[in-house]
Amino acid sequence: MVFTYRRILTYFFRGLLFVVPIALTIYVIVLIIQFLDGILPIPIPGLGILIMLSFVTFIGFLASIFITKPLFEIFERWVFKIPLINILYTSIKDLMSAFVGDKKKFNTPVIVKMSENISRLGFITQEDLGVIEEENLVAIYFPHSYNFSGNLYLVPKENVRILNNIRSADVMKFIVSGGVSHLVRE
Repeated sequence: MVFTYRRILTYFFRGLLFVVPIALTIYVIVLIIQFLDGILPIPIPGLGILIMLSFVTFIGFLASIFITKPLFEIFERWVFKIPLINILYTSIKDLMSAFVGDKKKFNTPVIVKMSENISRLGFITQEDLGVIEEENLVAIYFPHSYNFSGNLYLVPKENVRILNNIRSADVMKFIVSGGVSHLVRE
């Protein structure tokens, strides 16, 4: 009787390991799609998100054309003059450009020696800190595990080793998962 109970319990937990990640992933994707589709109150499901994607793509196209590009630069200069909006806008823009812009920031994974026996994985975000008169330091971003936040440290260059044979996305997944995900060499 105990053997059967343990076996059934083992099967249940194995099933949870398979079903919960898939169910939560689908649930989060559905919530995001519903939220985005609900921004524009259009009664046809999916049309709101399609219009938003088209609009964002069109704005990106306009921002790339040499004729309209100065208009976007004037708009940004105007936004930079508004005190509180300036901080919020530039922070969001810098974060977005770190992932999708021309100057992607999280593409150089590194391992940093923190002490004799402790190292951390992170990403170089700035290699030249001469503006603050710290030529021997680099800026390293350390994401938190199971969270979408992190810390920025300025560390000596000699404590930093670039991980060349591992994809940035895999290192980020490894850190965010708390080390549970596997790292794979390219």
